[in-house]
Amino acid sequence: MKILFLFILIFHISYVNADEIYNLIKIPNLEIYKLKNNNNIRYLSAKGNFKIGVNKNIACSKVNINNLNTKFSLIEKNLNRYNFNFLNKIKLKYIVFCENLFISEINTGGIPDNKNRTLILDINFNEKYFERMIHHEIFHMIQNTHNEYFDENKFSSFNQSSFNYTECSTCSDRLNLDLYEKTDGFLTEYSKSIPSEDMAEIFSFLMTDRETIENKINSDKILYKKVNFIKLNLAKIDENIL
Repeated sequence: MKILFLFILIFHISYVNADEIYNLIKIPNLEIYKLKNNNNIRYLSAKGNFKIGVNKNIACSKVNINNLNTKFSLIEKNLNRYNFNFLNKIKLKYIVFCENLFISEINTGGIPDNKNRTLILDINFNEKYFERMIHHEIFHMIQNTHNEYFDENKFSSFNQSSFNYTECSTCSDRLNLDLYEKTDGFLTEYSKSIPSEDMAEIFSFLMTDRETIENKINSDKILYKKVNFIKLNLAKIDENIL
């Protein structure tokens, strides 16, 4: 009888916690995956499909728990790069795992939501770019909370005067995430979409492949200026982030 009571109590606590989290981040069909972490991240997984956002334009499918279990150590390793104080500064507390994430019918690896301190991650995102994607999306949360440090006009001024970004990332056909062999100021084709994506791409490489960045900037004056701009302004938030 005591064992049964304990099981019911644990189930009830878990259910209440999940319900409280829904009230905080407004995403249905979630369950707790892991709560205790050194940097205070709360990991949640989709136990069912969900649609959220304006006109339900964000959609994602339930998680295959075996798939998540296989990938979680890699995900946690990357997110452990950020300490509690830094995450608090950029308003990130909840990571939501799901599969096949879409926004306005466009497939994407992650969706940051500073207002609700949440980052949604698609665990099925292309493995080749998966780790970079995590840091790319975190940079968007960094910029959203510290926009004064990452002025897009200042950043854009480093480019050649003949270059123009597109009007928006979702209306651009500059989508390839492969590293350019010859950079000319840009690491990937996607970097050429809009300034915030350009910055996020640089940050993602700084967090996952810094040696490549250091090699590229030796022969690319534009990229050198961009990388230094990001490094200097990240240091204003946290001197130890890189």
